[in-house]
Amino acid sequence: MLGTCLATSSHAQLVRIAEGDFTPQASVLTFSTYETNPSYDIETATLGTVTVSFGSNFAGQTVTNDFPSTLVGSPTGPLTLLHDTNVYVTGDISNPTSPVLSGTPTFNGPISVFFSKPVAAVGLDGGFFNALNSTSIEAFSADGASIGIVTNTELGIEFFGLADASGDNVISGISFYITGPEPAGFAIDNLTFGSARELTRPPPGMTPIPEPSTYAAFASLGLVLLIVRRFHRRNAANA
Repeated sequence: MLGTCLATSSHAQLVRIAEGDFTPQASVLTFSTYETNPSYDIETATLGTVTVSFGSNFAGQTVTNDFPSTLVGSPTGPLTLLHDTNVYVTGDISNPTSPVLSGTPTFNGPISVFFSKPVAAVGLDGGFFNALNSTSIEAFSADGASIGIVTNTELGIEFFGLADASGDNVISGISFYITGPEPAGFAIDNLTFGSARELTRPPPGMTPIPEPSTYAAFASLGLVLLIVRRFHRRNAANA
């Protein structure tokens, strides 16, 4: 169910969406190859090729040396991905879709994601959580401004789906990091993203963009109505 969440930018409003709000055309990225600081070129349905890169933080953010490690500070523009610590694909016995992507230290470090082209919506599986409101996920625009932030509301594996209320392609990156007591840490998997056309329904305030076939259907319907009207007028004139 769509719901509003805290937004920290005056020109944006982050809304949370469900896993079922993405259509089958949305791009899904799983972490099946064991590698460090991965980057993938994804052919999307409506955005062309999008390079999705993973690191620990963005320029302007600092990775702390605490355990667990977290992020302080805010990104500077333009949004630039850094690798102050590594993120890497690893196994996780607590996640049924293992392997997963972890930060450093393992399951206790931040993970940031950068999209080479802004997207309208992004989702992922996060966890395994052993405490509520322990981990935050924050979305950013291309200039580094925060679009909004949410925290986990479930234990175990939780799906985080985020979109801007405008429905526009404005999300250029996200950061996922521990902000409260979390005994076992977290990892991410099954990253899903796309434009508003990869959503089953638009975020609040956005007018859906009809597919080209929809325009054709409307045009055909208009032609039929025009013929019917002319037929009635001709019959009325001959009556």
